[in-house]
Amino acid sequence: MLKKKKNTGLYLTITLIVLVLGAITWFLMTLFESEKPQIQLEPLPDFLTGKQDLNLHVKDMKRGLRSVTVSLKQGGREITAFEKQFPFSGLFNADGIHRFDTTFSLDPGQFNLRDGRVDLEVTVRDYSRRNGGDGNLALMDHKMTLDTIPPAIRAISRLHYINVGGAGLVVYQASSDALKSGIYVNTLFFPGYPVADSADGYHVCYFGIPLNIGKDHEIYLWAEDKAGNQSNAVFYCRVKQKRFRTEKINITDRFLNKIFPYFSDYLKGMDAENLDKFLKINQELREKNTAAFAQLKDRTSADRLWSGVWTRLENAANMARFGDRRKYYYKGKEVDQQTHLGVDLASLANSHVQAANSGTVIFAGNMGIYGKTVVLDHGQGLASTYSHLNGINVELGQEMAKGDVIGTTGQTGLAGGDHLHFGVMVNGLFVNPIEWWDPHWIEDNVTRKLNLMEDVK
Repeated sequence: MLKKKKNTGLYLTITLIVLVLGAITWFLMTLFESEKPQIQLEPLPDFLTGKQDLNLHVKDMKRGLRSVTVSLKQGGREITAFEKQFPFSGLFNADGIHRFDTTFSLDPGQFNLRDGRVDLEVTVRDYSRRNGGDGNLALMDHKMTLDTIPPAIRAISRLHYINVGGAGLVVYQASSDALKSGIYVNTLFFPGYPVADSADGYHVCYFGIPLNIGKDHEIYLWAEDKAGNQSNAVFYCRVKQKRFRTEKINITDRFLNKIFPYFSDYLKGMDAENLDKFLKINQELREKNTAAFAQLKDRTSADRLWSGVWTRLENAANMARFGDRRKYYYKGKEVDQQTHLGVDLASLANSHVQAANSGTVIFAGNMGIYGKTVVLDHGQGLASTYSHLNGINVELGQEMAKGDVIGTTGQTGLAGGDHLHFGVMVNGLFVNPIEWWDPHWIEDNVTRKLNLMEDVK
């Protein structure tokens, strides 16, 4: 019995010792915990061009936050941009601050920073007793470049007289730090292209004037560097108003029943009257086709692929002009209005269609209301389109010389008879093709301006 009591007492003693040691271990591990605080800072810009707001999120879920400091380092100087101390509260800082979110501003002018490299450092400490009582330390470094000087841009070509619906060319000079540059026509952007082997930053930019530009408009050169700094420059550009014809087109059921089989896939499952089907094609599909044409601008070459006057379909008569405002009538009532964005040329049925100038095939296939279509890229945002073809003789990516046969005329798509719908695009915007057939227009608006670069040199 005595021996049993002794054993029980020994067990209790051992248990007590284990509990005491466990408590001491827990106390020390809590007091000297080693988990570092967490830091999140956003955004983390590679470039700083001016005052920038930054969102800082820090947390320490164990001993809690002691301090946070944001500093900037440049040229041997260290500047405190933000600093905060957190009070110790409650047992083991249980009532202290464990999460902290704030927004602060980096203002280069306020901190007297100069253009060049700037190092940002975030330092956070917690209330752990590690490191001699200083706590766990978390560091975050981010390197930035302060760039407050926008790129320089100026026009080399001087006088620009552009027709509404027409195109123009500007030759300009941009500083070497310009990452992107070009021309804005209101909200439409036309990118410029650097001239090959030019050490002086010469660029060319073809641009167009949309038919709906109106009298109040803004046209200016624009450049942006990799830091996001932007600059604008005005140049002399006079937009000449043009009058466009109004054309009345009568739609008959006979015509509709003739074209609907071509659009059978698009109209599949549509149980509607002929007029509703026509409007779906003439409005909805037309809009999709226009957007598809515009997207082809991304396939353009940075080099000029064409030269000289552009050619037109041989022995062909003009059937419809660019910019014609078409009013569609069905059973005596006006049902729709659309704008014609090309020139219709009619010759003999199945006439050979030649490339208007040298270029590369960037589209060859069906284009909705335009039927079988070929699009040639002529470089630097210029393209020509050939639509309503009966046959296509080229493949995607094929290089074409001026005059090469690309197909034959036809009446595919929304066409009432055999003809070629010919179009010219500048960065996805359709412009008047007639200008590009005119040798005097080419000389005055393109050749002379390109020659200016040689004169400036």
